[in-house]
Amino acid sequence: MTALSRARTLPEAPPPALVRMRVVATALLVAMAALFLASRALAPLHPGWGFVQAFSEAAMVGGLADWFAVTALFRHPLGVPIPHTAIVPRNKDRIGDTLAVFLRTNFLQPAVIARRMRRFDVAGAIVRWLTDPPEGAGGRFRAGASKLVAQLLEGLDPARLGGMVKAGIAGRLRETAVAPILGQLLRAMIADNRHAPLLDSAIRWAAKALAANEHLVRQMVHDRAGSILRWTGLDETVADKLIDGLDRLIADMGEHPDHPMRLKIEEGLDRLAWDLQHDPDTAARVDAMKAELIDNPALQRWLDGLWEQARGRLLAIARDPESAMQGQLGDVLRQLGQTLGNDPRLSRSINRFVRRTVVGIAADYGDGIVRLVSETVRGWDAQTITRRLENAVGRDLQYIRINGTLVGGLVGLAIHGVDVLI
Repeated sequence: MTALSRARTLPEAPPPALVRMRVVATALLVAMAALFLASRALAPLHPGWGFVQAFSEAAMVGGLADWFAVTALFRHPLGVPIPHTAIVPRNKDRIGDTLAVFLRTNFLQPAVIARRMRRFDVAGAIVRWLTDPPEGAGGRFRAGASKLVAQLLEGLDPARLGGMVKAGIAGRLRETAVAPILGQLLRAMIADNRHAPLLDSAIRWAAKALAANEHLVRQMVHDRAGSILRWTGLDETVADKLIDGLDRLIADMGEHPDHPMRLKIEEGLDRLAWDLQHDPDTAARVDAMKAELIDNPALQRWLDGLWEQARGRLLAIARDPESAMQGQLGDVLRQLGQTLGNDPRLSRSINRFVRRTVVGIAADYGDGIVRLVSETVRGWDAQTITRRLENAVGRDLQYIRINGTLVGGLVGLAIHGVDVLI
């Protein structure tokens, strides 16, 4: 049997505070019994001992009654199966169902969560942590959460976890309509004239490509020319003229932004931006290319490598968050915190996103959480739930025994005093 299995089979020890209060309540009851015996023996010597006897007698009754009531919640008093005792073990399934309904009604309602989440400034907490992290670089996060994150990353199957991440990214890409996004980006680039450097680079590339492939142009002209042109050598002249013309055309396009050919290309780019946003056929072609790209083994290998790099970086941060916060990552995070702190609109967006996310989780998984609570309590054996509840609230229940003993004694004293006066 492993250490973990032995730990699961061992009963949970009651907390010291519960043991201490149980001893105090029992000792007080025993003291009242001893005081009752002593006062009963001394009652003939002085009338005052009658008050002591009445107090101790009623205190014993009150203490025993409350001991019975407290014990009956969790077990049969003295092992005797008296009706309506051992209430918790007999009703554990109903307790689990009631607790689950209580959680669902009071905590997992989307409206309740949304109302309470409005009080939380998640963005403000992020700003404070990024700009002024507690204890230098992590505080309790470094000591607790970072260790937990590292253990999770090391313990989970890297291949399976990486497959889940890759599948999630691929699924998100498949669901994303790429064509409108590309169209909007292209339209914004054209509007800000940010496409000009790219077009200049394309023109320069075309000039270099033509220079590097002159022999292909000459061979093409030679192959397509007639035998007479080849015999007279005019095919070389035609090839020279063609190459010179293409050189001048490319050079003019690079030097003159208003060149007709360049304007024609920009007109085509503008049309492409419109088609990407509004033409279904263009969008369908882009989606087909996107699907082919996602299914490409090269992209899958790239995603695998990207995940391994991210996993390694996360492990390094989790193992030593202080060093990570002191390096370039720390500078980036602090700058991010300052930016977030200076942008109220972004802060509101983050708070709204967190609120909607939590509310969405409650709406989607609230019933599952309720079932988990109910089924977990149902799965506990009677002794387990009895021990856990008694350890949780037993200390306060022992106060009931103490109060019952003292209040019972005071009531008995009052009754004896009234009897003496009458």
